[in-house]
Amino acid sequence: MNIRRRYIVVLCLLSFSAAVFCPLRAQQAMNRPYVDDKLFHFGFQLGVNFSSFSVTDSEQEINGEIYHARVSSLLPGFHVGFVTDLRLCQYLNLRFCPGLQFSSRTLSYKTESGNPVIGSNGKGPNIDVLAIPVYLPLYLKWSAAREGNYRPYVIAGGGASFNVSRDHEKPVLLNLTDYFCEVGFGVDFYFNWFKFCPEITYRIGFANQLYSGTRTEVAPQDAFYTGALSRLTSHCICLTFNFE
Repeated sequence: MNIRRRYIVVLCLLSFSAAVFCPLRAQQAMNRPYVDDKLFHFGFQLGVNFSSFSVTDSEQEINGEIYHARVSSLLPGFHVGFVTDLRLCQYLNLRFCPGLQFSSRTLSYKTESGNPVIGSNGKGPNIDVLAIPVYLPLYLKWSAAREGNYRPYVIAGGGASFNVSRDHEKPVLLNLTDYFCEVGFGVDFYFNWFKFCPEITYRIGFANQLYSGTRTEVAPQDAFYTGALSRLTSHCICLTFNFE
């Protein structure tokens, strides 16, 4: 009786394995097997980002106080873009991915003496800094060998960005241009009609983003918002979904 039960259990397991693994093997048929052999291909990008600043304080006294600033929160933004991909060899591609990014940071100020931070028109210790930069990056994409319908890769590159939105009435104004490098990784997933490629990248800027020119539209009481800063450099974490 025990032997019969064992046979029944074995047969059930074999039937279950056949029912599960046979469809999986069928599903692993190569989708779009020659798509990576194209010299050029194109696509578009959608994604979310979390932007921040590396803040360097000026340590100068303003209105009898020394102010310190930091980024108090990472606010989510989003970005859109296009993909132009040039195949260099089996494992290496050159990519140009211009895009438009919407991002925001919150700078928080405090005084060294502990007095409350008060600006004009009820402005307090926190100031939102908005930016809408156009990014022009160039990447090298190194891919591993394709396994079924997925292919992991790493990506690295750099470029320039140009801020197309400046509100001159804001206490903190950003410069128009920045230069950056970027590294990350992702996976190509192959479907019947397109490739879906989620990737995570880290971008760090090199140029000082703080505009330090003469400004007449900012109230004297708000001079400390910029005066407390010596340097702002940007960095950003991006989660991007490529459709190619």
